[in-house]
Amino acid sequence: MTWISRGLILLIVALHLYIAWFEMFAWTTVGADVFSTFDPELFPDTVELAANQGVYNLFLAAGLIWSLVIGDPQWRFRIAMCFLGFVAVAGIAAAVTIEVSSGLPQLVPAVLAMIATSIAYMSDK
Repeated sequence: MTWISRGLILLIVALHLYIAWFEMFAWTTVGADVFSTFDPELFPDTVELAANQGVYNLFLAAGLIWSLVIGDPQWRFRIAMCFLGFVAVAGIAAAVTIEVSSGLPQLVPAVLAMIATSIAYMSDK
């Protein structure tokens, strides 16, 4: 894996760790500021749902971190592509169900990381 591929994966890890923190611990304190078009009374009623979403984002970050520490190049590539694919699908789902600007911060880095990871893997063969 090149430094570009690893750097993009680390960027995505940081994004998903932030999202997990936000959804699991700051939903009722910061949520209304971030989602200013939502009714502020929505946040206390949806704290459990947000925390559950946070767990999924934590899983995405954990899988990508795992991909960075795997020794075998073939498995490192497979695991990275799997979790990057999950992130890309999450970005597409957010773009379709919420709004395009919600999905792009997940989708674009994931696709770029998939391209960089594929190029790095193919050049190592």
